[in-house]
Amino acid sequence: MFRRKAEHHDMADVNVYTAKRLNDMAGSLGELARACTDELSAGQGLTKEDGVAAMQTAAAMVCAGCNKCNIYSSQEQENNYYLYYLIRSFEQKGNLDYGDMPRMFLETCKRRDEYVDQLNRSLGKATMNLAWKNRFLESRDAVIIQFKELAVILEEFSHQMEKAVDITQDKADAVEKEFKRRHIIIEKMLILEYENHQKEAFLTMRTGNGRCVTAKEAAELLEEAIDENEWCVAHDGRNLITKQPATIRFVEKGRYRMVYGAARAIKTGEAVSGDNYSFSQIMPGQVIMSLSDGMGSGEIAEEESRQVIELTERLLETGFSARAALKLVNTVLLLTGNVQHPATLDLGCIDLHTGILEAMKLGAAATYILTPSGVELLEAGEVPMGILNPVEPILLSKKLWDDNRIIMVSDGVLDALPGEDKELSLLEFIAGMPIKNPQDMADRILLFARSFNEYVGDDMTVLTAGIWDR
Repeated sequence: MFRRKAEHHDMADVNVYTAKRLNDMAGSLGELARACTDELSAGQGLTKEDGVAAMQTAAAMVCAGCNKCNIYSSQEQENNYYLYYLIRSFEQKGNLDYGDMPRMFLETCKRRDEYVDQLNRSLGKATMNLAWKNRFLESRDAVIIQFKELAVILEEFSHQMEKAVDITQDKADAVEKEFKRRHIIIEKMLILEYENHQKEAFLTMRTGNGRCVTAKEAAELLEEAIDENEWCVAHDGRNLITKQPATIRFVEKGRYRMVYGAARAIKTGEAVSGDNYSFSQIMPGQVIMSLSDGMGSGEIAEEESRQVIELTERLLETGFSARAALKLVNTVLLLTGNVQHPATLDLGCIDLHTGILEAMKLGAAATYILTPSGVELLEAGEVPMGILNPVEPILLSKKLWDDNRIIMVSDGVLDALPGEDKELSLLEFIAGMPIKNPQDMADRILLFARSFNEYVGDDMTVLTAGIWDR
């Protein structure tokens, strides 16, 4: 007469064990990073030793037993000023000529043409070796950064697992009853509540009548059973529930929701825009809006800005923090190819549970926050990605409230505006603009920027987003 309730295994002990193991892994990665770190640093240029070695090689190849000039054999003479002068001249021009050589050499050496040619070759080899050494050190630094950031990720996740509370027993009866009403049998269930009060559910279930039910419908049933917030299916979950048991992960939606808008104009004479942008929800309750402006315009700029956006999103999806993702992408750009084509990156991470915006900028234009009380400017430096190493992203934070707007623009929008203080001009326009839906606002800003010139002098992109309470 009475159904025996399935035994529920409290996950607290498992969480503690998992958290400890993850924390141990994080410590191991930290040790690996420290083991890779030493006092070896990237060379900034050719040294005196490089110059002496190049001269001695040239003398061995050309001078043979000649000792008439006697300017390279003495260790005391190797410290003379002209050695440094020759090195700096070679670094500036890429080669040495007669005008760079000492007067005594020009007056006494009978094979000066051969000697100068050999000296240039030797210094060229030294420069190439220096470049490869620096490239190796940059690659090593990239690996060290990844070890460190993976250690941080594991530490954060272990802390999250340790603080997670198993609330399955409190919700199980209501969930099972609601799903049974739709002929869905739950075989296993785990509902966790994390430190920020966000909930996550893992349900192993199957249909009892042979029909298929969509995971979206199951999320709606979960909302009815746990009458607190909206739920959705995790991006890595399956879409259908069938008669075969399967585990699907559900996550609780945040307090806020967002709507986006975008408008762009291509530089006159070009087929494609050198700007790229993206809106995505990479993690439950976290939204990313990103904008990259490739250096120059056309297909090359488009390819590079798209690479920046795709690499950054891929790293964020795997759990890297925004700051770590930007630094790693910058390192990758530095290590690819012989020619640097830097691209800016403007990254906004919005937590839909708290409404906190974290803006990460590398060489990007200012971000505008429109609120009922006015317009606030979030701006950073002017260092594009892939041009300097090490580079530290600028982090700016802002609490967003209901009906606030976020506006991002590429440099082409600001460059088209008149006057010296272009950011102020755009701020004043945004402050006087009717507050409507994000797409309408993006179109208005782009139209305003294009109104000052008949031709589009640079690629223009405007991103807008509005945040509202659910």
